[in-house]
Amino acid sequence: MKKYICFGLLCLTLLLAGCSSGSKMKDGFYTAEMSDFSHGWKEYLCIMVKDDTIVYAEFNAKDPSGYIKAWDNAYMQNMSSVTGTYPNEYTRYYVSELINGQTPDCVDTMSGASSSGGNFLKLSEAVINQAIKGDSSTTIVE
Repeated sequence: MKKYICFGLLCLTLLLAGCSSGSKMKDGFYTAEMSDFSHGWKEYLCIMVKDDTIVYAEFNAKDPSGYIKAWDNAYMQNMSSVTGTYPNEYTRYYVSELINGQTPDCVDTMSGASSSGGNFLKLSEAVINQAIKGDSSTTIVE
C-alpha cells in the first residue's frame, strides 16, 4: 500500500511541476504603465523577480513632468481628508499585498483608492505576463 501512495505522490508532484514550469517568471525588472493620464497622473508598476518570486515592487503615478504622486503633500492632504487614504499609503498597501500573495488574485482593493486598485490589478497582470515571457520592455495598459 505504501508503494502505491508514494507512487501516486510522485506522479502528482511530477504533474504539478510540469504544469507550472511553463508559467515561471524569469529574473529581472518588469514595468507596466497606464496608457493615459487620469486627473493629471499616469499610474505605473515595476516589479523585480528573483527565483520565480516577486521580491520588490513599486506602484505609483507620475505627472507629465515625471513628478511622483506620493511625494505631493498637498494632494495627500486633500485626498486624505476626502477619502481617508492617500497615495503614499495605498501604493505601499497594494505592493505589500502583491508581494505577500505573489498574484493579483490575492490583492484586495482599499476603500478610498478603488480606482487605483483597479489599475493596480491590471498593471499587476501585465507585469506578471511580461515576467513569464522574460520581456523587459514597458507594457502599456488600456
